[in-house]
Amino acid sequence: MQDLEIYIRDLESGAVSRWLEGQLDQLQLDDSDVSSVAKGTASFNGARLRISLYPGAFGKRFTSLVLEGEDLPWNSDLECARSAWRAMEGEIRCSLGDWKEGDPVEDEKWWRLDHRGEQQVVWN
Repeated sequence: MQDLEIYIRDLESGAVSRWLEGQLDQLQLDDSDVSSVAKGTASFNGARLRISLYPGAFGKRFTSLVLEGEDLPWNSDLECARSAWRAMEGEIRCSLGDWKEGDPVEDEKWWRLDHRGEQQVVWN
């Protein structure tokens, strides 16, 4: 099982489903209320995957999007973030890819994608 996770700032209703409709098959996700947890499913290359939205990640302005499945359309969180940014044009963040559960996060760098481009930043 693979997973990808990105963080979307100021997520708008329906934005994730509009983006994923062009990327996945059989998308079933109701993201009309972005203030509460939303879960859905889809398929990619015939494999089923799970989609979860968790509002209030890293403060009130970010929503965590987690995609889990055997086969995903992107090979890294950064590739996923780039695709999301092209579709939504808001701020998207993701890990650099080397963080492991249990590692300290105080000085951890993240990718931030926004109108200024792609930059490595400390979250705060």
